[in-house]
Amino acid sequence: MASETAEDAFSVLQISMPPLPSYPHQTLHEVRLRRNAPKVPTPTDSRTLFLKNVPADATESHLRAVFASLVGPGRFESASFPDTDARAAPLRGSGGEIFEPAAAAKMAALGGRKRKRGSAADEGEPALPAIWARRAHKTGATALVTLADEKSLQLVLKAVAKAARTKKHPAWSSSAADEPAMGAEWITAHLRLARADKPATQAAVHAAFARYNAMEAEAAEAAKRLRSEPDADGFVTVTRGGRAAPASKSSAEEARRKMAEKEAKKAEDMKGFYRFQLREARKEEQSKMRRRFEEDRKRVEGMKERRGKFKPEA
Repeated sequence: MASETAEDAFSVLQISMPPLPSYPHQTLHEVRLRRNAPKVPTPTDSRTLFLKNVPADATESHLRAVFASLVGPGRFESASFPDTDARAAPLRGSGGEIFEPAAAAKMAALGGRKRKRGSAADEGEPALPAIWARRAHKTGATALVTLADEKSLQLVLKAVAKAARTKKHPAWSSSAADEPAMGAEWITAHLRLARADKPATQAAVHAAFARYNAMEAEAAEAAKRLRSEPDADGFVTVTRGGRAAPASKSSAEEARRKMAEKEAKKAEDMKGFYRFQLREARKEEQSKMRRRFEEDRKRVEGMKERRGKFKPEA
């Protein structure tokens, strides 16, 4: 049943799924929805719904048809799928994926200078051959549906609650007008597109890696600038990079010798620092004195014995 007792409670919308050749039975699919409440508020949160567990073949056209059956046309504005969009990284292909190295993104977040026009980052995005005619969502995928206004959102929530009471479930279209059909035809199209032109694919991959290397070089250059340029408050950003090793073998030997002297001096300064070290030093000194005393006593006794045996000549 639909539940709207709290602002963050989910309402359950049951959708009637059409029979398929692989499973010729009509089923119900549960989609849970509520008002969108992200950690970082946006201007459209008051008229945006957060949906989870959307069908794997969901598209904007599918959701538009479902909401039109609930509250009529003209209320639905747009839909996005954050999970699917987040998975589409690091290259830009026919599906709209964006290619962006992590280092370049970090340097952009640090407030580096804007790239010059005509740099490697401003060139055309390397496109890989598309091998899927249509993307599918993972299990339990989410979606954001933006409606025309806040009143439309309230009407949708009321219509969902009414559909739960009356058991009148909106129907799900087996295919969208702007997307190819799923199922065997989808797999067949994938197998056909997977036999892509190898030279073209290799050229696209090389172009992607060339652009990646160029953007990494730009990120390193930005990090080098940030190591020497203070910000508005007069602070210099501490970043990794730069030369950390000596420039020559002689410099390395000198650095190693200085490090050894530093360690030896540190060990010398630590002698007698603790009380137990003083006790151990006194015990060692006493044992050395006792050994020397015993050696001297034995030497004196030997001299006495040799003097008793000595007889002067007549």
